[in-house]
Amino acid sequence: MTARAGSAPPWRRLAIGAAIVLTVMGIFLAANAHLLYVALQSQPDCVAHGKPGVAKPGQFSAAKSSC
Repeated sequence: MTARAGSAPPWRRLAIGAAIVLTVMGIFLAANAHLLYVALQSQPDCVAHGKPGVAKPGQFSAAKSSC
């Protein structure tokens, strides 16, 4: 049997589909790995704030200070 003009063999379509799926999965995994890396590496410094539970109007206070 011969393939119709303009249609790719089934294995080629399967290979292209698999390549697309693997590429999308790779991008997804790389993006999540980057987010996890940034989340674990960033340690924000303590910032000046009011005492816990005591806030002046227009100012915030920490619920529980970790500094």
